Amino acid sequence: MSGMVIQARPPRRDETTAHSPIGADRTDGPSVRIGALAPLSRPGWAEAGRHLLAGLELAAHEVNDAGGIAGRPLELVVRDTAADPQRAAAAVDELARLGVAALAGEFHSVVARAAATRADALGLPFLVSSAVLDTLTEKPTERVARLAPPQSRGWQIYADFLLGAGHRRIAVAAEPSVYWASGTRILRDRLAARGATVVELDMGTLTAAAVCNELVARRATVLLLLVGHPEPAVPIVRSVRGDRRLAEVVIGAPAGQPEFAEWAALLGDDGAAIPFLRYLPERLGPLGARVGTALRERLAEAPSFVAFEGYDTIAVLADVLRSLPSLTSLRSDGADPDRAGIAASWPRVAVEGTRGEIRFSRTPGIGVWQWAGAPIQVVDRDPAAPDRFRVLHTG
Repeated sequence: MSGMVIQARPPRRDETTAHSPIGADRTDGPSVRIGALAPLSRPGWAEAGRHLLAGLELAAHEVNDAGGIAGRPLELVVRDTAADPQRAAAAVDELARLGVAALAGEFHSVVARAAATRADALGLPFLVSSAVLDTLTEKPTERVARLAPPQSRGWQIYADFLLGAGHRRIAVAAEPSVYWASGTRILRDRLAARGATVVELDMGTLTAAAVCNELVARRATVLLLLVGHPEPAVPIVRSVRGDRRLAEVVIGAPAGQPEFAEWAALLGDDGAAIPFLRYLPERLGPLGARVGTALRERLAEAPSFVAFEGYDTIAVLADVLRSLPSLTSLRSDGADPDRAGIAASWPRVAVEGTRGEIRFSRTPGIGVWQWAGAPIQVVDRDPAAPDRFRVLHTG
């Protein structure tokens, strides 16, 4: 979904090495290997990475329990990107040498862009799970597909939500980043076209207290957090919530910081009523409900939309792999698999995912194969029960 960097708990175990999902012993022959990228350690958003990996692994387990890929086990080869674009590009090189059939995953947009650019150069198909930055590759490519909606679509919907609520003076507290700059531009273009104003607050120079003074001086009715979590997002929220002058100011976080449990743990009631974007339908169908229950058991907490994105990623790749005319070239001994055949399959995908039927198409201005039907919600944590989410707007 994003390019933000936060501190979070490191993975519970060594999740950066190759491993086969449970059920692999029910299949025969060499494994079909998928490279999986996720931020699993600092300074990456490790909580998001943990949810992403849980979804990837659950789907792989289920594929193997159902007989694998034409009787062969599906194996995830996991690499921790730690929110580092160079580390991600190096992981792509390594995974390509290991003979993976395709790449899956990643959460941070700037990291996914580096990985996608390198994968495209190597001829390695990549199904991106969560990163939303519109420009994932330097030029249009047939090899990369994406499940998450592009940032321009999601953040325009968020801007429409603000306008519908009557807001016309919006302040944006932003850190330097390609991702945050892109988000600011999308918001400004959408809001300015309808008579609203956007003021940028440079978090490279301002303290949380100074942000409060700026909001008063600018008479802003909304403060959007385009910053990392927990620093400086948490101190900013605490300062604004504690300033009586700003009792009517709405805090927003379009990038989704309030989605995860750590947000609620750190901020308590102060973390409620902060609208953010998430990519779930209003109601999950039977598959989504079943997967949601399994993910909750695996994570020991409510699954985020990122976990569902991970599950859907493997569901799509498994369907694509099963559709190949022959699996004889899919080997785990370093030989090149049928990567061209996988990439050529994107426009033929029609898979029931946890959040709707997944099909890829070409979207104007987007250089990768895009799931255009990804659901988008604006939600917040209910002040009456911060563990419960309220759907405020859909797009």
